[in-house]
Amino acid sequence: MSSKLMMRLLLIIMVVCGAMWLSFAKPTKLGLDLKGGVYVVLEAIPEEGVTIDSEAMDRLIEVLDRRINGLGVAESVVQKAGDNRVIIELPGISNTEDAIKMIGKTALLEFKIMNQDGTLGETLLTGGALKKADVSYDNLGRPQIQFEMNQEGAVKFAEITRNNIGKQLAITLDGAVQTAPMINSEIPSGSGVITGNYTVEEAKATATLLNAGALPVKAEIAETRTVGASLGDESIAQSKNAAMFAMALIGIFMIVFYRLPGIVADIALLIFGLITFGSLNFIDATLTLPGIAGLILSAGMAVDANVIIFERIKEELRLGNSITNSIGVGFNKGFVAIFDSNVTTLIITTILFTFGTGPVKGFAVTLTIGTLASMFTAITITKILLLVFVKVFKFERSELFGVKGGEICK
Repeated sequence: MSSKLMMRLLLIIMVVCGAMWLSFAKPTKLGLDLKGGVYVVLEAIPEEGVTIDSEAMDRLIEVLDRRINGLGVAESVVQKAGDNRVIIELPGISNTEDAIKMIGKTALLEFKIMNQDGTLGETLLTGGALKKADVSYDNLGRPQIQFEMNQEGAVKFAEITRNNIGKQLAITLDGAVQTAPMINSEIPSGSGVITGNYTVEEAKATATLLNAGALPVKAEIAETRTVGASLGDESIAQSKNAAMFAMALIGIFMIVFYRLPGIVADIALLIFGLITFGSLNFIDATLTLPGIAGLILSAGMAVDANVIIFERIKEELRLGNSITNSIGVGFNKGFVAIFDSNVTTLIITTILFTFGTGPVKGFAVTLTIGTLASMFTAITITKILLLVFVKVFKFERSELFGVKGGEICK
């Protein structure tokens, strides 16, 4: 075996090992349709003095995204739909009611002086001055919310406490008084606590809301839908069975029609699968049903690329060329057709990803990765493996390539 061919074979081994490690190092992330969870549609409601424009919707999406990150949903989807709607997908959420409540809450934090008759004065400070909020515990182990103001808020908070010593400072959330401690002295640090009859979960949820900020526009839940995990399990099982059945048929077809190249194509197809799943895990992509469709389509393209090349090789063998020359010419001739078709596919996937939404983008991502992987395996890996069989194992009979001796031009 030549040193050049040896280096190429080592490259394949390294690629396969790397792809295997990426494929099995961690489980592939599954989307809402496969994992189950919650699907929510929020609709922005116009109010007096508030314009529902693109900027307002972008701010709404930003706040919602921060809230969902606080829920710990790693594969969530938050995207705009139309001019005044936001679609939210929360895979793997079990406590759906609390998640929906948190998404739709206003989370408006206000600081007001409480009058002697229990009424509240005007708002002196809002949650916009908040730097961060965390859950802490008092001396009795009861959960409370500790907050810290930003620099500007700390100055204002110090002024409020300095000018209102002896009065109660009411801290309200969405208009409801959470706590109203007595101001005994100036608080220059800009920090404090919100006490109440909180459970640990309620305190964490409130801190998450405060850190995310208030919704910039009024939004109401227009639609909610719970997707059961059993649907995802069934979809995955059916997809696996379909994929195994299809791959078995393709493998048999390639071996029957192309003999040795068919065996090589089957090996390359396995490597294609490892590279594709490894790449999906590497970029932390979320797999959905449309994504599975993209993978299956790209697998078909990988087989199609091998068919194009093998037919060119058979043509060269029928013209009386040697096995090695036929392989070289066959790959060179097949490359143009394969490259053109793959570039066309990549153009389409780019458009789908740019202008599409959640599931469409997932389809575009998996099809893009699958297309690139299919082109790499068909042009590089298949060729190297064929040359190894021919040059190392001396499989040089034309019959092994599906061409009988009588078909060769003398």
